[in-house]
Amino acid sequence: MERPDGRARFVYTQGMTTDRRIGIFGGTFDPIHCGHIDLGRAAESALALTRLFLIPANVPPHRPQPLASSYHRFAMVSLAVAGRPGWRASDLELRRDAPSYTAATLKRFHERGYAPSELFFVIGADAFAEIEAWREYPDILDRTHFAVVSRTGYPAPDLRARLPLLAPRMARPPVGHLTRLDTLIFLIDAPTADVSSTDIRERRARGQPITGLVDLGVQQHIEQQGLYTSMIPGRRGSDPPPRPAAGRLNG
Repeated sequence: MERPDGRARFVYTQGMTTDRRIGIFGGTFDPIHCGHIDLGRAAESALALTRLFLIPANVPPHRPQPLASSYHRFAMVSLAVAGRPGWRASDLELRRDAPSYTAATLKRFHERGYAPSELFFVIGADAFAEIEAWREYPDILDRTHFAVVSRTGYPAPDLRARLPLLAPRMARPPVGHLTRLDTLIFLIDAPTADVSSTDIRERRARGQPITGLVDLGVQQHIEQQGLYTSMIPGRRGSDPPPRPAAGRLNG
């Protein structure tokens, strides 16, 4: 079935499941924290994701330069996903020097054989509220489903009022069978930890503990490597060079 403009559509049918549901969760992850993990878990549970790729951005287009090197940020994401079945750390963006735009990331997934109906871009409601300013909007809405999870002060259901033009595309889980018709924006109202990477970096710079704000393995890496004790961005001279990662999308 096609729209009047000739573009393919996707339909949502209750009661069945698809074979492949791929979550894409991108971010600076400087560092990855419990709020990120909660967000990923909420999307995985609500949408029955079969795999979730966490993709550290190389050069974030709308954020300051990360404090930790790409090596350390990928290492922390790898530690955070360890022991979580179906979760993978991907260096897809770290292998490119260009800014990490979502549209380009989705294109690379499509080139690897993933259809828009199989992709679920995981994002917090606070970030999705700015979707109209994204590169290649509104076309990007046809390239993936969006899994939008509530964040502190930004309940996902409120997006219907914040973005009224997109309200017809919005749906609430549970999700049934998805076939070729419209890609959707799934609103997931689930609790997530009220923590930010900025707060963690500032606590480290002040010499305060970060216990409970990040996974234990991530905390140990931060402390052992002396990360965020300075608020000056850039790699340290002692940082090891980047190397091929085990969690690549084609591996």
